[in-house]
Amino acid sequence: MKNLVSLATAITLSINSVFADEGMWLPQLLDKFNIAKMNELGCQLTAEEIYSINQSCIKDAVVIFDGGCTAEIVSDKGLIFTNHHCGYDAIQQLSSMEHNYLRDGFWARSHEEELPCEGLEIYFLRQFEDVTDSILANVTDEMDEYDRNYEIKEASRRLTGRIEGNLEAEIESFFAGNQYFLIVYEVYNDIRLVGTPPESIGKFGHDTDNWVWPRHTGDFSIFRVYADEQGKPNSYSTDNIPLKPKYFLPISLDGYQNGDFAMVLGFPGSTERYMSSFGIEAMMNNQNASRIEPRAIKQEIWHNDMLADPKINIQYATKYARSSNYWKNSIGMNRGIKKLHIIENKQDIERQFETWAFADENRKAKYGTTLTNLQAAYNENAEYDRAMNYAYECLISGCEIFRAARICLKLKDAIDRNEEELINEEKQLAAEKLQAFYKDYSPSTDKKVVAALIKYYAQTIDNEFHPSFFTTVIEKKYKNDYDKYAEDLFSKSIFADSTKAFQFINNPTAKALKNDIAFNHAIDIFNCWSDIWYNKKNSYETIQQYERIFLAGLMEMNNEQVFYPDANFTMRLTYGTVGDYAPADAVHYKHFTTLAGVMEKEDSTNWEFIVPERLKQLYANADYGRYADADGTMHVCFTTDNDITGGNSGSPVIDARGRLIGLAFDGNWEAMSGDVAFEPELQKCIAVDIRYVLFIIDKFGGAENIIRELKVE
Repeated sequence: MKNLVSLATAITLSINSVFADEGMWLPQLLDKFNIAKMNELGCQLTAEEIYSINQSCIKDAVVIFDGGCTAEIVSDKGLIFTNHHCGYDAIQQLSSMEHNYLRDGFWARSHEEELPCEGLEIYFLRQFEDVTDSILANVTDEMDEYDRNYEIKEASRRLTGRIEGNLEAEIESFFAGNQYFLIVYEVYNDIRLVGTPPESIGKFGHDTDNWVWPRHTGDFSIFRVYADEQGKPNSYSTDNIPLKPKYFLPISLDGYQNGDFAMVLGFPGSTERYMSSFGIEAMMNNQNASRIEPRAIKQEIWHNDMLADPKINIQYATKYARSSNYWKNSIGMNRGIKKLHIIENKQDIERQFETWAFADENRKAKYGTTLTNLQAAYNENAEYDRAMNYAYECLISGCEIFRAARICLKLKDAIDRNEEELINEEKQLAAEKLQAFYKDYSPSTDKKVVAALIKYYAQTIDNEFHPSFFTTVIEKKYKNDYDKYAEDLFSKSIFADSTKAFQFINNPTAKALKNDIAFNHAIDIFNCWSDIWYNKKNSYETIQQYERIFLAGLMEMNNEQVFYPDANFTMRLTYGTVGDYAPADAVHYKHFTTLAGVMEKEDSTNWEFIVPERLKQLYANADYGRYADADGTMHVCFTTDNDITGGNSGSPVIDARGRLIGLAFDGNWEAMSGDVAFEPELQKCIAVDIRYVLFIIDKFGGAENIIRELKVE
């Protein structure tokens, strides 16, 4: 497929229903596909003002933040706004018992007070080019999927290898491998924390309110990007200066009305809008199911220890937030798929596809066996897919001690080869990784998790997918007493104690690792996981092949419709309007919440709903300054019908004139199936009102220096 055509339809799986504001659109093609509709909805901008290769524009202010979120530049001194939950990892890494920025918040009063964030990077989009012809030049229809993928990787390597300097290049697949783009980023890694509210504001409502409306969360944090004197990326240095960006977003205090135009520009992570019904069933039964129960077990243990010990609370804050976010997402997605009959709707499309394919001999030859082959591949893959996902959740991700042990695998290889220079290199690398690991690790907590999750995996997954030590050690030696196994594991392994681990690193021997129970069982776990992957590999490649052919056929069948590509963490624009919604009979939600709702939810006995005294004082005095809405209230959050997903967190919500009015941070519970099917009547983007952000910075935090830096209109 050489040119981008699109489908604003069948994502809802109804071929005759088109919703023009559905879709995560490539901003490079706005002028061709979208700007007319955007103008009808009230947008006053041109496509060139949003995305241009010839002049500075809005896209130059929107960046990838920390490899998983979006952020925006809001001043001529490189100031960055993003979500609190996006900055959470950096804030947690900077926190300690002496300086608990998660609990207390932080506001830099000058550039000198800003805190360097180790490992944090932001990415500016610099080039986006269709390279489909080059990537597929040596690909033929006769190739199997393995050879096809090899040719694509080689072509990708040749293209990205031409990019030099402070740039990073990647080849991204679109439309399930029917189209390819070269994308080039400029990466900055001197990023410093400027401000954050306490988590009692930034994560108000925590798990209970996550993915839920009405919402009252001040989900924002503030950073700054630094560069050398020429404005180029540079490692942290006191000589670096704030970046002067190509463009930054002005901020509006005008607010919004129901029906006002709104657009979101960001980096949505992943959607599967064109996936077959077989793929959605696999997603529900294997990927999502594997998250739900194991994470519930792990998170309960973590949470109890976090509440009991302030140090563990800091150590596990980021891990718990990451785990619980997609745990609840998986629950909601499975619920939505069932409730909204997504699989049945997909099956309707598939029946139409087969009718179309068999109506013509050429199409029959090309597509006639596509769905049959696809279903067979999913069936063949099912037990391996399930086992692999559960092994990851229970053993690899869930049991931390085995990850620590596996860090030393390359060190053991170097010792076995008796190469002193290589040993010293691997010692240094292992020491750095273990230092980071133990900073946020509680052995007593992990011991409980190991006992619980190994037991759960052993009882849930068939024996053929068990690591060998389940039989040779746990069953024979411990008689399936998982608590006793965990007790011995943590009492005997050097990796259960940071002091012992670093003593080993200083004087490593192959014998120490050979005799270490955690190291041996870690290798066993990862070998088992690799074996499962190897056995599912062929059917997985067949799935890739026929999902690609199925999508190509859908696009051929609906060749007059405009298809947008699934999200793949590349820059996209969505457009729509501010609006309320009715999720159920006799239930109607208005499009904004206010500070009054924060006070209504306050519960001093519940850690999720603590309200700071300062915020209560400001509310009692209605001391909102210029940030109050025209109705006199302090708006906190609002909803639009923009099409977003994970990765859009922190994205700017922009009004008709190109001004920042909010930060996108969540979707709504009623439409959690949105990654596989857009629900136009239900799907909402939840954003924190930019006026609430400024109110917290100014009135609550007293950081007037930050306010003065912004262009507020």
